[in-house]
Amino acid sequence: QVRLVESGGGPVEAGGSRRLSCQASGETYDGLCMGWVRQAPGEERGGVAAIASDGTTTYRDSVKGRFTISQDNAKRSLYLQMDSLKPEDTATYYCAADFPPPGLCTNLELVGVDYWGLGTMVTVSS
Repeated sequence: QVRLVESGGGPVEAGGSRRLSCQASGETYDGLCMGWVRQAPGEERGGVAAIASDGTTTYRDSVKGRFTISQDNAKRSLYLQMDSLKPEDTATYYCAADFPPPGLCTNLELVGVDYWGLGTMVTVSS
């Protein structure tokens, strides 16, 4: 079992930045894909970014060039640097993990996600 705990959410003005962190604990697995998923009010969850065990990254089109996903394997931590934030980025952001393929690291698919965090809310004001 893998436990994921997010932090770093909060309010931010449009154009600003925010850095989310996810701390993993519990079992360790080789080849695990880690990612960020968000859910805006009234909408379904959707993949934002993912990073494979070899460092390959995947982003949804709307965040390319603005968001950067990274990980520190020694600390078992996942990060999401969010720059040039827009009001439409307002959502609860979840840390997620799965064993590819397919899944987060293939095309940000959520169907195979094995582990979820509880989420951290980001509110972007205009």
